[in-house]
Amino acid sequence: MLDLYGRNIDYLRISITDKCNFRCKYCTPEERVDTLMNNEILTFDEIIKICKSASELGIEKIKVTGGEPLLRDDVTDLIKSIKELPLVKNVTLTTNGVFLYDKIHELKSSGIDSINVSLDTLIKDRFNDITRRDKFDEVIRGIKEAIKVGIKIKINSVPIKNFNFDEIANIAAISKDKNIDVRFIEMMPIGLGESFKGISSREILDILEKKYGKFHELKGDNGNGPALYYKNEQFKGHIGFISAISSEFCEKCNRIRITADGFLKPCLCYGTGIDLKSLIKNGINEKELINAIRKGILSKPEKHEFNKEKKSSNIEIKKMSQIGG
Repeated sequence: MLDLYGRNIDYLRISITDKCNFRCKYCTPEERVDTLMNNEILTFDEIIKICKSASELGIEKIKVTGGEPLLRDDVTDLIKSIKELPLVKNVTLTTNGVFLYDKIHELKSSGIDSINVSLDTLIKDRFNDITRRDKFDEVIRGIKEAIKVGIKIKINSVPIKNFNFDEIANIAAISKDKNIDVRFIEMMPIGLGESFKGISSREILDILEKKYGKFHELKGDNGNGPALYYKNEQFKGHIGFISAISSEFCEKCNRIRITADGFLKPCLCYGTGIDLKSLIKNGINEKELINAIRKGILSKPEKHEFNKEKKSSNIEIKKMSQIGG
């Protein structure tokens, strides 16, 4: 479906829980976090209803996110059911990787198309510091097991000044010897992320080209979202950049989001949207749900305001963990 600015909205990110077993410094406070009650989170049937109705409008690619989605007991059954929807072509998952080793064979059986693993550093002490958890070995073991069983893996890394700047080349090198894409995701100025200074894609590309030689931009569709991908002849995988701040890609944005409590967000920047869960609880039928999602897509703004000094009053104030990342 086209929005009001001619963008083809074919990608849905749906959060199935706001709970997470990490406390990443740019995402979640260290102290106890208030999370949704079980009856506030989308049920299995509500998730399938939303995904089915969205697919009727042209949503072909669905990303299952959290919080940490592997904390949810029915995650693999959910993925399998979403995969069985006739109009959905691609279902992927974003995880911190802690439970990947234990769940990988179930995920393989579910038909998952690929898995994104968040990994901001290759140094164990730094990992423990940024996540506030001592789970580095479990994450690495999970990644290795996923590769072993033949699931496509992508690494998501958030570059941060005064933290992992000196690791950029080493993190990118994950894709040098293996067919793994490494994506550098620019720090978003949302919630706790406002306290950290990110690194632009241009800076990262300069570092990589000094180390490995020229990277060529790949044209065409190389992923589900608006990431730009680059190829180096020495690398088996690709290097991707998701740079919403330094390289605004709003004119190419193809996504909408559903939070764990069923709130449709047309844009990450704003707190506005449509409460789909309440509509479903109130008994709307499939046609009405499709129309509600259509309305949400048509309300998608032309662009975000992250780069504006003076922002409008409807800017998102929630933390990233509450939104669905």
